[in-house]
This record gives sequence, structure tokens and C-alpha cells, in this order.
Amino acid sequence: MASNPEPMATVSVGDRRTHAVAQFRLRVVAGPDTGVTFETRGARTVIGSHDACELRLTDPTVSRLHCEIVVQAGGAVIKDLGSRNGTVVNDVSVGLAHLVPGMMITLGRTKVHFEAGDSVVHVALSSRERFGLLVGKSRAMAALFATLERAAASHATVLLQGETGTGKDAAAVSIHEESARRDGPFVVVDCGAIPPNLIESELFGHLRGAFTGAVADRAGALEAARGGTLFIDEIGELPLELQPKLLRALDRREVKRLGAPDKTPIDVRIIAATNRNLCVEVNAGRFRADLFYRLAVLDIVMPPLRERAEDIPMIIEHLLDVLGVASDPRAAPLRAPELAATLASHPWAGNVRELRNYIERCVALETQLPLGPAQPDDALALADPRQPLRVVRDRWGRLMERTYLARLLELHHDNVAAAARAAGVDRVHLHRLLSRCGLR
Repeated sequence: MASNPEPMATVSVGDRRTHAVAQFRLRVVAGPDTGVTFETRGARTVIGSHDACELRLTDPTVSRLHCEIVVQAGGAVIKDLGSRNGTVVNDVSVGLAHLVPGMMITLGRTKVHFEAGDSVVHVALSSRERFGLLVGKSRAMAALFATLERAAASHATVLLQGETGTGKDAAAVSIHEESARRDGPFVVVDCGAIPPNLIESELFGHLRGAFTGAVADRAGALEAARGGTLFIDEIGELPLELQPKLLRALDRREVKRLGAPDKTPIDVRIIAATNRNLCVEVNAGRFRADLFYRLAVLDIVMPPLRERAEDIPMIIEHLLDVLGVASDPRAAPLRAPELAATLASHPWAGNVRELRNYIERCVALETQLPLGPAQPDDALALADPRQPLRVVRDRWGRLMERTYLARLLELHHDNVAAAARAAGVDRVHLHRLLSRCGLR
């Protein structure tokens, strides 16, 4: 058996950098596909019965998108994608597990031997430290920027996946602004902010009288984004009954407004985003596999902040500039060298959005604060008698509103609809509040 190559190594090729991803071999040793061999081609390999999987199995006990193998700096990791029969490694059922050559993976009635490959696959790294609204110089961001550059240069549909707060909306805007469609409109449809009964009209438009309240003709977002980009945020919230209609619109490049007899051609580039794992949603029957693969022509996963902690000082400088306080004396405590190690060790469950909230609190209080939500001592720091009462009241109100909303989202696992019900406010109004506080 070949020795296991170094999982990650950076090399230079001309003016471009690449990192070498270890190649692994998957050999089917039991089941209907016995004898099939597959060598990984990149950092991510999906195994399942769907035609679009990198390793497709015909075993009926294997789910459509059964599991995935991701090569990271520490080696290969296998993750179950909510499959019916689970993923078993060396006779142990796992949700997430590290792999080493020689391990046996069991998927339904199929057994797959995990082996070291004979070579490596070179994945491009960008030399940039900024892509549109995104900043970073870690290897994770260099790889992301290289992928975003390819996305901007093409007209292909893009699916942005990743945890909440990782910058999916900023990535969508950045792709648009660096693409050939930059002079066209950038239209946003947030499926999580629109009542389910209105999403169809929002996407496809309607004629006057098509339904109660339709007092005038209205073009949908797919038409309104003509010549530009349509960003469909929270695509995982799209009702199952509307998914075939969106799929047809993307395949045929035409839409039919509600109540209209004819169809209208469209010229639009689609970028979709979600913090859900759509592979799990497909296996659970909540998202159509054909729509998933139609959207995931370019499937881009945004790295969480904990995997690129070295970028935190650079992100802080960027946020201080965005907040307009880069040269303000209040920003000085955030540049203290001893703060960097503390911030790097924090888990950052809310990713860059959580970091931004922390920076805003520190700037408002003009001091370093303990990491996490607002503390009782923050009130004493805000109650600065050298400031006018109006200024102190305004700062405290903003801080408490942001803290309440952040905790509300955390309590309801970022489900905006559930958070709105608990808070006793309309979901659209809650989205506005979240946007105002930088939480969306």
C-alpha cells in the first residue's frame, strides 16, 4: 500500500500558489458494486446513490447523499449526511470520524475500503487578501478566494453553504461585483423573511387580480434581476411545493407570473445561500435532490472563523474601518497584542457576525470587554458621567437590543420564524431589527 501523502502542503507554480490535498482511494469490497474503485479528486467527496455523487453506488440501502469525506489539515474526516442506515467505520456507527488508510466503511450492505492514494491533488490558492467585502490571508481564505474568483469569472449557478455569520451574503455581493454582470441589478430574496404564501409571487411575479391583494401587475425577482444577479438567501426555507417551479425556471430560463397565460424569458445569474446542510435536507425529503444539484454547480463552503483564527486581527481592522472608527482612540484597546491570543482561542459560534458585535460593544464602551454577551458590569462602563444623558441612554439601548436579539437567535438555533413568535413580533420586523443590529 502506498504511504499516506502529506495532507496539506503549499507550493508555488508560476505566479499562483496551490496546496496539495492528499489523494485517497475508495475500493468497494462488498455489495452490488464490488470491484469499483474511486480515487478522490479534491478536498471533498460525496458518496451515495444519486447520479451526481462523486462515488455513486447502486446499493438500494445507500441513501441518495449518504456521507462525505473531507480532507483537512489533520487528515481525512468522514461525515454522515443524515442517511437512512447510518455510516459505520470499523464496526462503529459514526456521525463524524477521522479516517486513516486501512479502515473499513460500511454503508447499508456496501463495504468500502479506505486506502492511501499514490499522489496528491493540487488546489489553487489566491494571492489576494481581499475579495470584495471579504478579507483574510489564511490558507482557508486563500482557497476560498481562488474559488470565488472562478465563480465571478463564470455565469454558473452558485450555492454558498456554511454556518451562520460566516459571510455568505458578503460573498454573494462580492461575486456579483467582480463578475461581468456587475453593472446589472443585484436582487435579494430572503426565503426566511417572507411568509411562505408570498414567496411564489416574490420570485415569479403576478398579474393584477391573480390573488387577493394583487392590485397591480408586478414583476418577480427572477425578472427584476434581468442582466444581473438574483441572490436567494435561506434557500433551505423554500417550500417544497415551490421547488419544482424554481427548478423549471432555472432549466428553461423562463418564468410564468401568477395569473399570466404566457411565459417570459429571463437572463439572470443565481446565487443561493443556506446555513443548513442541504445534503441532510435532501435525505430527509425536505429538499429536492435535483434542485440541490442544479443550484450546486459551484458548491462553495464558507469556512468558520475558528478555522481561520489567524485572520482575526485583519478582520478587526476591516470592521473598525467599516464602523468608521479606525482612527478613533476608542479603537486602541482592540489592537493590544495580548488581545489577539484571547480572541484566537474563543470558539466564535456566531463567526464573523459575533466578532463584529463584540467589536461594536468594545468601541461603544471604549474598553476591552469579556467575550460573550453583555455583562452586568457593562452598564457601569456605559454610565459615564462625562457624557450627556442622551448619548449614554442611546448607547445602552443599542447594546441591550443587540444583546437581546443575539441571545434570542441563539436560543432558537437561528430559526428566525421561531424567534419572532417567541418575541411576539412579526417575522419581517424581526429581520429589520436583526439587520439594523448587524446580526443579519
